[in-house]
Amino acid sequence: MSKLLILAALLAIAGSALAAGAADGQDATGLYAGWLRMYDLKFDDAHRIFAAWKQSYPDDSLGPVSNAAAWLFSELARLGALESELFVDDSRFKGRAKLLPDPAKKALFVEELAQAERLADAALQRSGSDPNALFVKALTFGLRADNAGLIEKQSFAALGYTKEGRVFSERLMQASPHSSDAYLGLGVENYMLSLKPAPLRLLLRMTGANVDREKGLEELRETAAHGHYLEPFAKLLLAVAALRDNNPAHARELLEELHRRFPDNEMYTRELERIDRK
Repeated sequence: MSKLLILAALLAIAGSALAAGAADGQDATGLYAGWLRMYDLKFDDAHRIFAAWKQSYPDDSLGPVSNAAAWLFSELARLGALESELFVDDSRFKGRAKLLPDPAKKALFVEELAQAERLADAALQRSGSDPNALFVKALTFGLRADNAGLIEKQSFAALGYTKEGRVFSERLMQASPHSSDAYLGLGVENYMLSLKPAPLRLLLRMTGANVDREKGLEELRETAAHGHYLEPFAKLLLAVAALRDNNPAHARELLEELHRRFPDNEMYTRELERIDRK
């Protein structure tokens, strides 16, 4: 049920330019560089950049939540949970074994999330429409959904986190309409749940889930076209959607762009090779 809830990753900050990342006037260039290193699987570099940001801006919740994302995605990469073929093949996904994360890294992930939430909650007490804090709250729930669904194999828990995060994504879009990264989690929920059998889709709607395939793709395209931190991840998800729709040409176009930008991320190379073999 929670297949692509990776970063509902990343559950990915502001739309045009640096909207949410620079909500209080801070320069987000350094933090953005850390996210780019993370997409290229250079997690040690990303951690150093995020640690420096936290030291310079100790009251900014975006620092610890970014570091939490790096801890989680380093584990997802190590455990092979980011392979798109896993997501395209439903039977393979359903039959996957529960992954065993590194306990020390999981503890750091939980610690960073807790710090991010404390700082975001404090900012929202001062201003309930703070874009940076709203994004961080949405991202913390998205990261928990990724961990629950992709590592701990707890699909219903992942769905619950996704619903909680949606509330903050919607508040962010109201407070800052150009925050295109806010659409990622919404798009993942709509698109992936729309792939379920009709009776289950009906049940999901009754429980408050968003289930709309075309709207989900539209939301993912919004982040891919205008997002900032989550733009590369949105493009990966659209490549997965293209593979599901038997459109390898479009998937190849998206993956080739990602490969050019992040040459050390071997996942893109492997996915391109899989397309060529089919």
